[in-house]
Amino acid sequence: MTKAALPDWQNGGFGLYIHWPFCAAKCPYCDFNSHVVATIDQPAWQAAYLSEIDRIGAETQGRVLQSVFFGGGTPSLMQPDLIAAVIERIRATWPMVNDPEITLEANPTSVEAGRFRGFQQAGVTRISMGLQALNDTDLRKLGRMHSAAEGRAAFDIARATFERVSFDLIYARQDQSLKDWRAELSHALTMAVDHLSLYQLTIEDGTAFGARHAAGGLKGLPDDDLSADLYALTQDLTGAAGMPAYEISNHARAGAQSRHNLVYWRAGDYAGIGPGAHGRLTLDGQRWATETPRAPFEWLKQVSISGDGEIARQLVPQAEQAAEYLMMSLRLSEGLDLARYHALSGVALDPRACARLAEMGMVTQSAERLMATQNGRMVLNSVVRDLLPDPT
Repeated sequence: MTKAALPDWQNGGFGLYIHWPFCAAKCPYCDFNSHVVATIDQPAWQAAYLSEIDRIGAETQGRVLQSVFFGGGTPSLMQPDLIAAVIERIRATWPMVNDPEITLEANPTSVEAGRFRGFQQAGVTRISMGLQALNDTDLRKLGRMHSAAEGRAAFDIARATFERVSFDLIYARQDQSLKDWRAELSHALTMAVDHLSLYQLTIEDGTAFGARHAAGGLKGLPDDDLSADLYALTQDLTGAAGMPAYEISNHARAGAQSRHNLVYWRAGDYAGIGPGAHGRLTLDGQRWATETPRAPFEWLKQVSISGDGEIARQLVPQAEQAAEYLMMSLRLSEGLDLARYHALSGVALDPRACARLAEMGMVTQSAERLMATQNGRMVLNSVVRDLLPDPT
């Protein structure tokens, strides 16, 4: 079968996302599906995860699995034995690439050397750690439970245990100047192993920060001009350090990109297991969006009673698949495959729109690909709106 004749999802690959919904505390900026509870019945959660792996595995038999991502929440609160059982069942369910990427998210407050050795022995190959800031003042403002020293110590444990380690920082914080961020990011780049995720602080509805901002709090947030300058500085420093952006907020050395996240951004298929997990699965030639209950114990109960953790499975029309691919691929420095987009949408991108955006410095184009520039990625929603065909 030629590449052009392959099912579209194979251009992006196949990954598995497992959501652990529990945290030791809820961060005030976080709008992820995370919850704080007194006790967790880890054997019950293990049984539910294994049941869901069996169910989805039966639908996707024979697919080669490229990556697994334990996200949350704080998955480093899971017992290593639970992680080991899940990975063992995954390997028994799908053939995997020779060197699969198996990532686990961690917070510094849940990092212990013995626990991390247990994760490594269980089969985890990559750690993604939420440091968020490298000074105590801003960590307190962000509502984090760890100090800067504790964060660095936890990172050192991860680096000593795993070959691949990433960490997250949040910038465009309250009262943060360009000078402050230059110093902090420069220090972060001396720590970095192969990957950094650098996110501008966003104020989301439904979070503690959202309520505080609506009430007139959260003074000192950057205006649009300073935010743009902070973003530009981020690109300059990471590029000079050999860790350029391969996606809007993600930076890596050559060959160290997050393979799991590339499945998303390249519009591959991925199964989502756990409360609030979403998925995209192509079955019998049709692509489906899957959804699960957000409430942790509702999901757990549903799996135990019905053996099916999903609450919805919606058909994704071809035009919507094309729009998703356009939106996701332009986040990447590699950009969009024009022939693939044409095959999905049935029509090529409007050459006048592409030319207009290129003249504005928002995109560049080759014979095969369309790429958003650094300036274009800063206003990507606007770029995408200009490129999408008029629904009328």
